[in-house]
Amino acid sequence: MTYTEETQAPKIEKKQIINEVLEAYPDKAGKKRAKHLNVHEEGKSDCGVKSNIKSLPGVMTTRGCAYAGAKGVVWGPVKDMIHLSHGPVGCGYYSWSGRRNYYIGTTGIDTFGTMQFTSDFQERDIVFGGDKKLAKLLTEMNELFPLAKGVTIESECPVGLIGDDIEAVAKKSAKEIQKPVIPVRCEGFRGVSQSLGHHIANDTVRDWALPIADKKAKEGTLNFEPSPYDVAVIGDYNIGGDAWSSRILLEEMGLRVVTQFSGDGTWNEVLLTTQVKLNLIHCYRSMNYICRHMEETYGIPWLEFNFFGPTHIAESLRAIANRFDDKIKEGAERVIAKYQAQSEAVIAKYRPRLEGKTVMLMVGGLRPRHVIPAFKDLGMQVIGTGYEFGHNDDYKRTTEYIDDATLIYDDVTGYEFEQFAHKLKPDLIAAGIKEKYVFQKMALPFRQMHSWDYSGPYHGYDGFAIFARDMDLALNSPTWGLVKAPWKQAEE
Repeated sequence: MTYTEETQAPKIEKKQIINEVLEAYPDKAGKKRAKHLNVHEEGKSDCGVKSNIKSLPGVMTTRGCAYAGAKGVVWGPVKDMIHLSHGPVGCGYYSWSGRRNYYIGTTGIDTFGTMQFTSDFQERDIVFGGDKKLAKLLTEMNELFPLAKGVTIESECPVGLIGDDIEAVAKKSAKEIQKPVIPVRCEGFRGVSQSLGHHIANDTVRDWALPIADKKAKEGTLNFEPSPYDVAVIGDYNIGGDAWSSRILLEEMGLRVVTQFSGDGTWNEVLLTTQVKLNLIHCYRSMNYICRHMEETYGIPWLEFNFFGPTHIAESLRAIANRFDDKIKEGAERVIAKYQAQSEAVIAKYRPRLEGKTVMLMVGGLRPRHVIPAFKDLGMQVIGTGYEFGHNDDYKRTTEYIDDATLIYDDVTGYEFEQFAHKLKPDLIAAGIKEKYVFQKMALPFRQMHSWDYSGPYHGYDGFAIFARDMDLALNSPTWGLVKAPWKQAEE
C-alpha cells in the first residue's frame, strides 16, 4: 500500500460507515442527514458539515430550546438577580438548578440560583393574557426579596403565542421598583436550538444592561478604579468551579479579573464589563455576540482561550499575555513553570493507563473541540466529535484541534450516534446526560461532559488532575469486566 493509499484508507472506511448508517433512513431524510455527517480531511479549513439547521422531525435530537439557552446558560447563573420563568411551571422546573453553576453567597439574600421563580401560567392566563399577573409578580418579588439587584424575565412558548408585551411591563415595573427588569423574549419555539436563546440573551445585555452601564459611567456612579490589567471572563458558567480554576491562573500571572459573566457573576460585574481592557471568552458559541458588540462599541478586544490540558493552557496563557506588557508576559511564564512539575506528575501517573484509548465526543458549546487537547495530553485519541447546536464558525475552529480522518457529526441523532459507536468501537463516550445510560447499557465507559458527571472542575492545571483521574476511573473500573458490549458478545 502506498503512502497516499495508507492515509486515505481510514477516511474511506469512515465514509463507508456514514453511508451504511444513512441507509436506515427514507431517501429524503437520508439526503438531509448526509449533509451533517463527514470525515475531516487534514488541510481543509472547515469540517464540511451543515449546521444550525432545524432537526428532522421524528428523530431523537439532543438539542434544547431558546428558553434553555437564555435562562439556563447566559442569564441564569448571574447570582444576585431573580430570574423569572414566565409561563407554565414545567419549563421553569426543568431548568431549575439544572447545571452545576457554583457560586458563593447566601441563598435568598445575595444569591438566587437555586431558587425557582415562575409565573405559573394557567388556562385563564392563556385566555386573558399574563401581563397584569407579571406586573404583580414583579412587585411581590421586590417585596419578598428586596436585596435582589434586578430581575430577568425569560418568556416561555405560550407568552409568545398569545402576544403578551413583556417589554412594556418590564419598563413600567423597573420604574416602580427602582431596579433593572430585563425582558428576554426567548420562547422555546424560536430558532432551531438553544443557540438562538444565547443570541437573544446577548442582545438583551446589549439593549437593556449596557445602556445602564453607559449611564452610570457618564454620571460617575460606577464606582470603579481602572487598572492596566483589567480583564473579564466571558462565557464561563463555573460548572463545578471551572471559572474559579481559570481565575486563579489569570490572577497569578498579574491580571485583575473584574467580571465573571456569568458563572458566579453579579449584576454589577455585568455593568463593569464595559470598563475592562480585554474580554476573555471561554464559550465562544454562547457569548461571542456581546464580545463583538463591545469591541465595536467600546473598543474592547476579545480573545478565545482554552484552559483544558497543560499544552493548551500554556498556549492560552501566552496568547493572553501577548496582549499586555512584559510584566504580564513574565507572569505567564512564571505560572507555566510553577505548574509544570504538577502536570508532568499527572501525565506520568495516568498516561500509561490511558495511552491509545479512543474517544467519541458529542457535546454542546465549546467542549467538542476544547477538551480534545486534554485527551491528547493523556495519550488518548478523539476519533469522532460533533456539536448539538454548533454553527459553521464552530466547525472551522474545530479543525485546529482534530486529526485527519476524524468522524464529524452535527446534531447527531440517537440512532446515528449508537451506530457510529457500534462500528467504531471507541473505548470511551463523552457526551451528555441523555446519552449516558444508553451507552453504559452497551457496556461502554462514559463521562457526562455537560456538567462533568458531578465532578470537576476540569479547567486549569488543578482541573486537569481531576480530569485525568475521572477518565481513568471511567475506563479502568473493574466493573467493566462484568458486562460486555454487544459486539463483544457477538464475537464470542
